[in-house]
Amino acid sequence: MDVKQYDFKLPEELIAQVPLLDRSASRLMVLNREKQDVSHHHFSDIKQFLQPGDCLVLNDTRVLPARLYGSKEDSGGKVEVLLLHQDHEDEWEVLVKPAKKVKLGTKIVFGEGKLVAECIGVQDHGGRKVRFSYEGIFLEVLESLGEMPLPPYIKEQLPDQERYQTVYAKEEGSAAAPTAGLHFTKELLTDIEQSGVEIAYLTLHVGLGTFRPVSVENVEEHEMHAEFYQLSHETAEQLQRVKQKGGRIISVGTTSTRTLETIIRDYGSFREASGWTNIFIYPPYQVKAVDGLITNFHLPQSTLIMLVSALAGRDFILEAYHKAVEEKYRFFSFGDAMLII
Repeated sequence: MDVKQYDFKLPEELIAQVPLLDRSASRLMVLNREKQDVSHHHFSDIKQFLQPGDCLVLNDTRVLPARLYGSKEDSGGKVEVLLLHQDHEDEWEVLVKPAKKVKLGTKIVFGEGKLVAECIGVQDHGGRKVRFSYEGIFLEVLESLGEMPLPPYIKEQLPDQERYQTVYAKEEGSAAAPTAGLHFTKELLTDIEQSGVEIAYLTLHVGLGTFRPVSVENVEEHEMHAEFYQLSHETAEQLQRVKQKGGRIISVGTTSTRTLETIIRDYGSFREASGWTNIFIYPPYQVKAVDGLITNFHLPQSTLIMLVSALAGRDFILEAYHKAVEEKYRFFSFGDAMLII
């Protein structure tokens, strides 16, 4: 399958650079798969499309302030470090810029010595393995020195770093936000729950592979980066009950979808599980775990637009995306939302 089948023209001015002050004020495009119908709303209206007995599944990962700016201990040369994931205690896989200046044994100093990284491994494409040394608690040091790792297509600075976290973010570990969840306020979630819709939580720590373009012409040759996921016993039982009673599982974001699809693929039913997934969902994959999806508008030729195409059909999705461009919906992380039911 040719990756160009998932291409569309997107004017640069539709890429949202800043979040709205009110999270739930974003627009909402609703795709009804049965009717092949598209309608336009605001995100605060989402409750009218959910039914008592349905279950929203949210990813409660929390984004690390994973971008660090430091200098080489020997020369003072500036280095940018982006944390990807923790391998073992104080050892992390990272991306560094400029990569050619960070060799085995290089030490990088942050915050006048509050944090020091020593390069202990060299990988491809700017990847490095580093060992951190510091005093105190690592996450507290990171909070004081790091910045939010905003996607490369966002050029504006973010004054309030919490605006790149969901209101229910809890489990530290992501290099990027599960952006479909950014539209929810605590008040909206309470309102939804009081209407008879259940709320469930899982964890998938989002890696930078979420922004990685598909660089091969043949979709089947693309390899996904593995990401850590966790589903608790309580949540697994909750999802099983919802299914048994005829309720719909509505995943919030592609990360929740990939987690649930991984568990159904590997175990045949919802159950307590944790591990690493590199599941790649694209047509003609048959989605088994979820009945609906809340998501943002994604990059052309990305794995994310392929995932939503597996759920709703490529032609229907691309038609909806063309309408979104015509109607000037805001795209990507801080943009508007789509509900597929």
